[in-house]
Amino acid sequence: MTFTACITGATSGFGRAAAEKFAQQGWHLLLTGRREERLKEIKEQLSQYTVVETMVLDVQDTEACKEKLSQLPPSLAPLKVLVNNAGLALGTAPAQDASLDQWHQMIDTNVKGLSTVTYVLLPKLIECGAGASIINIGSIAGLYPYPGGNVYCGTKAFVEQFSKALRCDLLGTGVRVSNVAPGMAETEFTLVRTSGNQQASDDLYKGVDAIQASDIADTLLYLANLPDHLNINELEIMPTQQAWSPFAVNRKS
Repeated sequence: MTFTACITGATSGFGRAAAEKFAQQGWHLLLTGRREERLKEIKEQLSQYTVVETMVLDVQDTEACKEKLSQLPPSLAPLKVLVNNAGLALGTAPAQDASLDQWHQMIDTNVKGLSTVTYVLLPKLIECGAGASIINIGSIAGLYPYPGGNVYCGTKAFVEQFSKALRCDLLGTGVRVSNVAPGMAETEFTLVRTSGNQQASDDLYKGVDAIQASDIADTLLYLANLPDHLNINELEIMPTQQAWSPFAVNRKS
C-alpha cells in the first residue's frame, strides 16, 4: 500500500534531500516551505517518481498551518510519516549581545512551528495507526550547549523532550516518535545563521568531512521503513571528526 510523507522545510538541506529519497522509494509527498519557486522546482523534479503536492507555508503562522494542513489534497495517500524538519539558527552572539527578535524567531519556528504542525496532523497519523511516524529534527545542540548557542540550544532541547513526551502520550496508538539529532552538517544552516556570510560557512566546514544532507535523508527513510513494532527514540549523529570538548574554565589571573 502507498502512503504519504509530509516534510516541512523541504526547499533545502535535510528536507529537500529527504524529499528526493522518499520520492524515489514511491512515497506520496506533501512538501511545505516558504519559497514558492523552489517548491515548484522540486515538484517538477520529483513528479516523475510519485505524486507530489506542495504547500507554501511558514510554520510560524499558526492560523495558516491549521487552515492548510487540516484538509490534505485528495490526490495523496493516507498520511503515515511527518518529518518536522523546518527550523533555523540565527546569530552566534553571547546572550548579553544577542538579538531578541532572533531569539523569538527561533522559538516561533523551532518550538511553536514544530508543535503546531504536529498538533494539526496528529489525528491523521493516529488514524493511520501502526507504523505511522513522527520524526523530529533536533540537534546535538539540544544535548550539549556551547557559547553563542543560547536560545537555539534551548529550542532543540525542547524538540528532544517534546519527542519523548509524545512517545508517552501516543503509547497504544501505534504512532512512533523519533528525535534525530545531527551534529556538524554541511547545508545552508550556517549561511542562514550568519545572514549569508559565505566565508563563515566555508571556515566552519574547512578540513572536515561533515554530515551531508543525503546522510540524514537516508536515516529518515530508514526510520520510516522500520517494522511497525520498532521505535528508535533518539539518534545522535556526528561526523567522525567531531567530538565533545572539555568543560570551559574561566581562571583568575
